[in-house]
Amino acid sequence: GSPRGRRGLAMAKSKFEYVRDFEADDTVLPNCWIVVRLDGRNFHRFSEQHEFKKPNDDRALHLMTKCAQTVMEELEDIAIAYGQSDEYSFVFKKKSRWFKRRASKFMTHVVSQFSSSYVFYWKDYFKDQQLLYPPGFDGRIVLYPSNQNLKDYLSWRQADC
Repeated sequence: GSPRGRRGLAMAKSKFEYVRDFEADDTVLPNCWIVVRLDGRNFHRFSEQHEFKKPNDDRALHLMTKCAQTVMEELEDIAIAYGQSDEYSFVFKKKSRWFKRRASKFMTHVVSQFSSSYVFYWKDYFKDQQLLYPPGFDGRIVLYPSNQNLKDYLSWRQADC
């Protein structure tokens, strides 16, 4: 069995198992595109303190792309990713059953993989600039039921760029 299965069995024999009932069901609707959009937290200040070149710092943009590539390599069912500035959108397949479509799993895995990659690969892109403090990223999940809705979303992000 899986480690989760064994833990579940151990917990089932415990009088404390009832606490699992407090976990909210955050399963997203079936047959919708799942988009996780992450955004840099206070990146205006972050970019100033790290002396990013204006208007676009190639080092920062290439680092963001590397982080997105890492997310796409490490996580399942991502169809496409789109990035600009301090944000990235990851589009998961409509039929994905990854983590039983639990929104919190999609969002936390994307944001944590991206954030840790940003810190890990920083030195490869900012050789002469020390990372002064850990950057933060937030994320949100949006569902798009049709291909046209998804196209319009990506067009909106492109227009914003």
